[in-house]
Amino acid sequence: MTEKSSFQVKINRNRCEGKAACVAVCPNQVFEMGLLSKEEKNQLSFRGKLKAWAHGGKQAYATKMEQCNGCNRCVEACPEKAITITEG
Repeated sequence: MTEKSSFQVKINRNRCEGKAACVAVCPNQVFEMGLLSKEEKNQLSFRGKLKAWAHGGKQAYATKMEQCNGCNRCVEACPEKAITITEG
């Protein structure tokens, strides 16, 4: 039986510009690129909406958060400082 990760990965949707640096550096394939849903777009600030539009609505998603080992490579690689990792 595999133990579930205790790390929580959060991506600030108003900051993420979909540059995929987190995807490239994650040793555990926690991240995937995806398109913002209409609901997610509606929740963005004005500036966040402009960024989303400029980048085609693509952003990173932590689709396999249970595989996160808390190494923080994604946090360090993100040029927008959009990712935080907490334990618990």
